[in-house]
Amino acid sequence: MAGTVSIVAVSGSLHAPSKTTVLAREILEAFADALRDGGIDVETRLIELSEIGREFSGALNRSELSPTAEETIRDIEAATLLIVASPVYRASFTGLFKHVFDFVGQYSLIDKPVLLAATGGSDRHALIIEHQFRPLFSFFQALTLPIGVYASDPDFVDYRIESESLRERIEQAVQRGIPVVRGTLADSVSEYVSTW
Repeated sequence: MAGTVSIVAVSGSLHAPSKTTVLAREILEAFADALRDGGIDVETRLIELSEIGREFSGALNRSELSPTAEETIRDIEAATLLIVASPVYRASFTGLFKHVFDFVGQYSLIDKPVLLAATGGSDRHALIIEHQFRPLFSFFQALTLPIGVYASDPDFVDYRIESESLRERIEQAVQRGIPVVRGTLADSVSEYVSTW
């Protein structure tokens, strides 16, 4: 498996500091560590919409995006593994999160592994992953990983993960997701070799 794996995480939170961003970063680092332990070179990027979101405001189509926003979309499309996270906002992900993904090419995420994550005030919102995230990324024909990660307010103290059960859920999601990611890497290598 030659080359470098690119892991891109997108936090749909509109605030900083943010529990959602903390969760996205933790998952990003866990995946990067697991892949590096397996001898794979990894580069990472965390996209925080609280920082970059205004770059997308006012754009109605991709040709109107600023250079910074276009670079962000290209990074999302080029990622080997995508991690997406949003706080629950009015029973869904944030509007800005959806607005950003409205610019992503319809066919650019086909067969791309995507880890789904969300945060909310309580466990009552946990089904957002199944009811909102999976349908969106099914539209893109992405490979949503088997286990998503949902975290609620009690899992955090001062914007740090304090819950052992949340750390265990992250570890489980990574361990179940790594074979899928490795499988897509193997497919890429096979396609490359077959074109020789």
